[in-house]
Amino acid sequence: MDDTAPVGVIGGSGLYELLADPERIEVATPYGPPSAPIAVGELGGRRVAFLPRHGRGHTFPPHRIPYRANVWALASLGVRALVTSSAVGGLVPDAAPGVFVVPDQYLDRTSGRPGTFFDEDRVEHLAAPDPFDPVLRALAVDALTAEGAVVRPTGTTVVIDGPRFATRAESRFHAASGGTTINMTLAPETPLALELGIGVVNCSFVTDSDSAVERGHEDAVSAALVMQRLRDAQPVIRRAIAAIVARIPEDFAIEAGVPADAIAEVLARPAQARS
Repeated sequence: MDDTAPVGVIGGSGLYELLADPERIEVATPYGPPSAPIAVGELGGRRVAFLPRHGRGHTFPPHRIPYRANVWALASLGVRALVTSSAVGGLVPDAAPGVFVVPDQYLDRTSGRPGTFFDEDRVEHLAAPDPFDPVLRALAVDALTAEGAVVRPTGTTVVIDGPRFATRAESRFHAASGGTTINMTLAPETPLALELGIGVVNCSFVTDSDSAVERGHEDAVSAALVMQRLRDAQPVIRRAIAAIVARIPEDFAIEAGVPADAIAEVLARPAQARS
């Protein structure tokens, strides 16, 4: 691990470029290549490593994103704080389209995704009762509020496999389960970052009301609607990410949920082509 960039940003749907004139670094990982070369440059006065989650041309659907390769690549460049952006559907009335949600919890409803770095010779059980870092979350709420955004400062994101959107019955079920928003990518991305000692904050932009329009928002989800609203929101999303990055303390670090030697062992694994 080096200190190329202490801050990482993972861009969600619609956010495929972020930095001006970046250096692009091809990182070989033990889990195959990441979604794209890592773009490294300046943002908010900080050295930042940026990665588009779905690839630069949105070529990876949610269930095929190389999550372990992505997180390992960022950690190998020295990332200690990670800002992630996501498009989400709103499951409750106050998570209406156009609102930014800064979640403090997630509910993982995915299946079959490799969700840990510790599935080989060493077993570690990650302690993660509060998966999103409270310091970074407070900075994100402040930054979004300063940008004039409507912000919900807490929430539970239900993570589904995709790429299919939920049925109306599923949408109601996820809301009844305590979900605030619904998304396809926050798991296993978030716990993988925690396993490598990286603090995470997510900025979710609500594009639709999922499949239950009776919540009072007559805009059931569709891919076209999601992408159009993301395009419209790009200026504030980019400004907000830059403002969050600028607020992250230079000495930011978290107390890792697994032993330091276990993290070092993972990062010392040789790179090879595997999924």
